Amino acid sequence: MPRPELSFAAPLRAAARLAGAAAFVLAAFAVLPAQAADRIKVGVFPSSAALPFYVAVNRGYFKEADLEIEEVPMTSHPLTVQALVSNGIDAAVNLVTLEGANMESRRPNTLKYISLNGQNAQHVIEQFVVKADSPARTLKDFRNGFKLFSAPGPANIGAARAVLRKVGLAEGRDFTIQEQQIGVHLGALQSGNFDGGYTLEPSATIMVAQKIGKRIEAGVISTYLLGNKSASAFAAGAVMSGRFMADKPDVARRFAAAWARGVKEAQADSSARGYLVQGMKVPPELAATVPLPRIVMAEDMTPADVGDFQKFLDIGTELGVVKDRIDGKALVRAF
Repeated sequence: MPRPELSFAAPLRAAARLAGAAAFVLAAFAVLPAQAADRIKVGVFPSSAALPFYVAVNRGYFKEADLEIEEVPMTSHPLTVQALVSNGIDAAVNLVTLEGANMESRRPNTLKYISLNGQNAQHVIEQFVVKADSPARTLKDFRNGFKLFSAPGPANIGAARAVLRKVGLAEGRDFTIQEQQIGVHLGALQSGNFDGGYTLEPSATIMVAQKIGKRIEAGVISTYLLGNKSASAFAAGAVMSGRFMADKPDVARRFAAAWARGVKEAQADSSARGYLVQGMKVPPELAATVPLPRIVMAEDMTPADVGDFQKFLDIGTELGVVKDRIDGKALVRAF
């Protein structure tokens, strides 16, 4: 007579069969290739305003957003614009706004800014410097053929010229000025080939700390061109190409979100300045002293910010850097 089966034996065998099936399914998935992260090429110009990029990279914010970032070094803003137009890069973290506005005035929807860098005497980026032993004390001392270098690109040198004209100086009579890549500014001053220049951070902090140069005046765009020392001169910002946003809207949204996290921590967490050491080659002992702009995401701009931005863009049109007047609100994109 067959032995009766115990009441719990059948369920155990069924569970074993299910476990085996599950293991088979998991094993099948294990041999499938993992889905690759979305890759983005990002142009980076050597300015301290790029700090949020290095925060987001080093703290894994892009990776958490399933993004693989390729950093593409940029030596000038016109080259950055060209790279955006030619699809050489998808985004740039600190493109001069007048260069972007000029392209938008010629080819609408080529690019949009997702954040803007507010600069002035408190949130320092642009400034004039001279040799450490120079007798010059103010901008009005730039006379008798004072030889100056400028940060590269029509927007930078155009702003420098406009500021010097505002203080009553005449190019050719009082000063000369030439574009130079940011990477050679310190050497240009040290070699004695130039008396001073219009430079950006962190280059200025490094040359002052090494006693190669000294600051004459910072935040000159707000003071002399906007006419308000406390105004935010939104002279640069993070940008994405129109093609990238149209073709990959979800990837663009995730990039903007990760960038916003980097912006927030760059401004709120002083330890984040340490990422300038590797990213911008800032000496470790100087990283904490490098000033930053006031970086504002497009969705956080106040009416005063919108007004300051429009005024700066209009000045760019007057200077001939921007072909036609452009609406600042149409140049930004909130996510």
